[in-house]
Amino acid sequence: MGLLDGKTIAITGAASGIGLATVRACLREGAMVALVDRDEAALVRLCAELGPKAVPVVTDLLSPASIDGMMPQILARLGHLDAFHANAGSYVAGKAWEGDPDAWDRMLYLNINAVFRTIHAVLPHMIQRGSGDVIATSSIAGHTPVTVEPVYSASKHAVTAFISAVRRQVLPHGVRVGEVSPGPVDTALLKDWLPERLAKAKADGALMAAEAVAEALIFMLSRPRGVTIRDVIILPSAFDI
Repeated sequence: MGLLDGKTIAITGAASGIGLATVRACLREGAMVALVDRDEAALVRLCAELGPKAVPVVTDLLSPASIDGMMPQILARLGHLDAFHANAGSYVAGKAWEGDPDAWDRMLYLNINAVFRTIHAVLPHMIQRGSGDVIATSSIAGHTPVTVEPVYSASKHAVTAFISAVRRQVLPHGVRVGEVSPGPVDTALLKDWLPERLAKAKADGALMAAEAVAEALIFMLSRPRGVTIRDVIILPSAFDI
């Protein structure tokens, strides 16, 4: 018997990285999962591989109009939504005076606006049902500013503040809200790390697998309804910020 038997969950950024690891973990625990991503071809391929409890929801999180269509698709495929993982994000590092503000804008929209908009889209349904879970993927950089990634850190601080305030707002409606804040995870996002930083992290064992983050999310979702896991900070043991 799985920890999430009979539950439905939607996960953004589901075609790769932490999102895909979380999809696999939720399916293993018995949930029906909506994979939310803009890469339609990847979603079709993955859902065929993962089985009938995995359904595609093609959504471009950089498009407000596309986000508006996300929840109707989820409900059409799942019937109702028990949990939502606002996971999709991107990464830009570097010195503030050398950065590309256009690249910042794209990252800030995905890391902040898209998280806020997608959570805004799912909350009315959960409030009406009097139950639900919302979990956002933040970062250790959302709790401790990281010198080499000032704009990324700012974006994750925004997520942490939003989640903390929304949790209080929706608590009376039976909806739990929290965030999981990993340190460095070995995913495609690290392609933007400076080569020397990535090489050192790998040599030091200061990276963790996406599956470790997925297991933290399963823990959060499977707590008794009277318990909220507000923040989970999960780090590679050898990581020192």
